[in-house]
Amino acid sequence: MVFAAGGLLWRTDAAGRDEPRLAVVHRPRYDDWSLPKGKLEPGELLPETAVREVEEETGFAVRREGFAGRYQYEVAAGPKSVFVWRMHAVADRGRPDDEVDELAWLRVDEALDRLTYALERDLLRRATTGSRH
Repeated sequence: MVFAAGGLLWRTDAAGRDEPRLAVVHRPRYDDWSLPKGKLEPGELLPETAVREVEEETGFAVRREGFAGRYQYEVAAGPKSVFVWRMHAVADRGRPDDEVDELAWLRVDEALDRLTYALERDLLRRATTGSRH
């Protein structure tokens, strides 16, 4: 089993007037749009992986909140299980790492249209049903 973790990273304008926007990243290696996530490193706990990966892939410092869900799929090494937390952006640290060439802040409906993978769209739908993020 391969373990990974990531986040549903939200931000709002300073006054909180606009609908929250979700971070979605483009990875040129796969030419896909996905939620920020990555593999567990030795000695790390899944919540730590989630924060590290989201910060690396978005360039934002984050505040981790409640667990949003998980999904699983097959990779060459076997089953991969991805654990996802709700997060809020707290500070812009600059450019994302080299795995990401574009970061988009989207409304939920826009993110559902943009995300490449059905499993991530399903998780987003489940996590946002009846939610204010």
